[in-house]
Amino acid sequence: MKNAPPGLDVVAAILWRGDRFLAVRRPPGKPMAGMWEFPGGKLEPGETPADALVREIREELGVIPRSPVFWKETTHAYPDLLVRLVFFHVREFVGDPAPLEGQEMAWLTPVEALAYPFLEADTDIVRQLPRDGSALPGS
Repeated sequence: MKNAPPGLDVVAAILWRGDRFLAVRRPPGKPMAGMWEFPGGKLEPGETPADALVREIREELGVIPRSPVFWKETTHAYPDLLVRLVFFHVREFVGDPAPLEGQEMAWLTPVEALAYPFLEADTDIVRQLPRDGSALPGS
């Protein structure tokens, strides 16, 4: 019997500015460098997903999410890692996002995002984003 890969709990923010969301590109030196993803990161022990989201977005982009809205939870099995992702829509935040970890950033419409190489764990999420912004939680 093969051992199951280790698991990782991750939160991700879909930060909206009008009909565009913020995508970030993994910087050189990180696993899967060059791939695009939603900003976020790992849950720390004892943290709720919402608390982890606020902390990660503050650390990564220098902004504070206001009223993040849980959207969905999914899992993705990479060959050596099982990732559980918790996605939140964020329509309001304090500050202007900045690439504090050396990552590239792009404000994309859901249609534009289809042409970007997103991490495998995020590609289905990109496809599920509403095309016109009207069906977003909190809109």
